[in-house]
Amino acid sequence: QVQLVESGGGLVQVGGSLRLSCAASGRTDSLYMTAWFRQAPGKEREFVAAIDWSGGTYYADSVKGRFTVSRDNAKNTVALQMNNLKHEDTAVYSCAADPNPGAYWVSTRYDYWGQGTQVTVSS
Repeated sequence: QVQLVESGGGLVQVGGSLRLSCAASGRTDSLYMTAWFRQAPGKEREFVAAIDWSGGTYYADSVKGRFTVSRDNAKNTVALQMNNLKHEDTAVYSCAADPNPGAYWVSTRYDYWGQGTQVTVSS
């Protein structure tokens, strides 16, 4: 089993930055892919970014050039650096992890989820 805990959410103004962190515990050596998803009120959950075990990164078009996903294997953490935030980035952000490769953008493939952290971008 794997446990995921997110931190770092909060309130920020348009154009500002936030850094989210996802701390993993348990059988972390089994994880292949870790991803960030977000869900805004009244909308479906959407893929944001992912990083695989070798450090390969993947991004949604809406965040390319603004968000950066990274991992620290020694600390078992995955971070999401969010710059130049926009009002439409407001959502609950959740990290997810899975031991298998595959369609990283599909939320249903992930076995493990954190509880989520709120990001609110104000104008």
